Amino acid sequence: MPDWSKIGSLMDFSAVYYTTQLVRCAFFSFILTGVVMLLRKVFFSGQTFFRGLLWSSFLLLPFLGRLKIFYENEVVLQISWRLTAATMSWIWADRIYMAGIFVTAVCIFGKRLRLWRLVSGMEKAVLGDGLVCVTDMNVTPFTLGLLKPKIVIPKVILENYGRDELRVVVQHEQTHIRLGHLWFGLAWDILRCLFWINPFLTIFQKYFHGDMEDICDRVSIQKSGRTAQEYGLVLLKTLKLLCSESGSTPPALTYAGEREFADMKRRIGEIAGFCPYKRKMCVGMAAAGFLVIAAMLFAIHTNSYARCNESRDIMVGNYNGKPEIVSHDTGELGRMISYDDKYVYVRREAFEDFLRENNAEGEIWIIFGGFYKLPGLAGAAESCIYEKGSRDSTVQIPYESMMDSWYLKLLKLL
Repeated sequence: MPDWSKIGSLMDFSAVYYTTQLVRCAFFSFILTGVVMLLRKVFFSGQTFFRGLLWSSFLLLPFLGRLKIFYENEVVLQISWRLTAATMSWIWADRIYMAGIFVTAVCIFGKRLRLWRLVSGMEKAVLGDGLVCVTDMNVTPFTLGLLKPKIVIPKVILENYGRDELRVVVQHEQTHIRLGHLWFGLAWDILRCLFWINPFLTIFQKYFHGDMEDICDRVSIQKSGRTAQEYGLVLLKTLKLLCSESGSTPPALTYAGEREFADMKRRIGEIAGFCPYKRKMCVGMAAAGFLVIAAMLFAIHTNSYARCNESRDIMVGNYNGKPEIVSHDTGELGRMISYDDKYVYVRREAFEDFLRENNAEGEIWIIFGGFYKLPGLAGAAESCIYEKGSRDSTVQIPYESMMDSWYLKLLKLL
């Protein structure tokens, strides 16, 4: 039979541990959202590829929760300590946050799953070198799936478009796939789940999608060999054909042509201002952006606490009717106490003088080593009982490590 009390304790700790980190990350997400929106509006409004690169900075957010700055910088500590104390103390709030992640994930990925099932049941048609799914719904073409993406084309477009126009439509969707936009969309949805308390990640999602569409349009125009005007006319024809779009369209995240006239108008405006770009320069820009993100992730990792941190602290307590802490001054105790994997070594004379000075009576406990997850947040330590009466200058106390228990092994992995 499993020890259900330990399982419950582990679940509660997990809620506290992850909520503490995620709430800190969510705080940064508010700041980052404002910065990205400001930069794309003021400095990069005419720079399509730069606008797209800005969104990659959100990939850093999930890794900011264990930064040492939350504990070692006085200014940050003053700002964040109330929030940290709340997440570590209010287990009900941590449970609510975890429940919020679950509910948001069910809503977002439930829509994806329903749409995937709907697309899987659609009839197939050969178009160009591959198969596409054909739908009777009045929706703009879109692509769904990650490992095996499916391109969905409305029947009305297949019936009214010429071969060259259909090639433009399919090429646009294939460009989304080639540029990894479907994976970016998945990453954005995961961020929306983890930081559900930040509504701006959902509110500004349309700008994220819009920038991905603009990048795809530019790449598609240059790759197709058509003029921007010819490409724009294909989009306008799509809008005209689907202007009678019904309310049966399933809500889901897709990299489709924009369903709102205002968004289509914006795209047409971007296309009208198209200028050929240098492919090597864009590839270099993407590589530089990747290196910057990688360097920042490395810097974050270097300046963060590990998932499991070794503790070298030493504490002495006594039990004389009730438990009391005699001292947790590791510096002072370290001059009297040392340990290895099997024994604790105590300088008898100095330690017993220390006990007399602190009026420590009764059962004397030495707590040492072990690990912690975050400063002040859970972990485990080894312990042994010191018995007076030895005549050796160094008392050698054997102990049996508790670190091999399944509970602590699982705690370390969290």
